[in-house]
Amino acid sequence: VMLYSTLDLCLLLATVSPNLAIAIKKGKRPPQTLSRGWGDDITWVQTYEEGLFHAQKSKKPLMVIHHLENCQYCQALKKVFAQNEEIQEMAQNNFIMLNLMHETTDKNLSPDGQYVPRIMFVDPSLTVRADITGRYSNRLYTYEPQDLPVLIENMKKALRLIQSEL
Repeated sequence: VMLYSTLDLCLLLATVSPNLAIAIKKGKRPPQTLSRGWGDDITWVQTYEEGLFHAQKSKKPLMVIHHLENCQYCQALKKVFAQNEEIQEMAQNNFIMLNLMHETTDKNLSPDGQYVPRIMFVDPSLTVRADITGRYSNRLYTYEPQDLPVLIENMKKALRLIQSEL
C-alpha cells in the first residue's frame, strides 16, 4: 500500500509541476493560496519579515491575522472577513496583509498571550500598535464575527495614526 501511494504522489507532482512552471513563465500569477480563505483578491505576504519590509517600503500598515485551521472561532471570523466588501477593499488597497498559522519570534505580536484569532497592526515605522484593541479585556486583540464594525474602525484608526505620525 505504501509503495502505491508513493507512486501516486510522484505522478501527482509530475502533473502539477509543469503547469506551475508554465503559469510562472507566462507571468500569470499561480492561484492565490496564501489567502487561506481570508480573501483571494488581497495580495498576501508570506512571512512576517516580508510584511515588515513591505510596510516600511510602502508606508502602509501591516495587518497580521493569527489563526488556525481547526479553530471554529477563526473559521467564523474568516467567513465574514472574506465577505465584507469594506474590509476587503481596505485590505487590498491600504494595508500590507499577512495571515499566519504559527507564532513569530516577535513577542510584541503577543502582548497578552498567544491565542487565535488575533489581529495585530504594525505601523510603517515597524512599531506594533498594541494600542489598537478589540472589545474584550481578557483577549485584547480578538474579534468575533459580530465585531466587524470594531475591526473596520480599528483598520481606519491604524491608517489615521500613520497619517498623523508621518
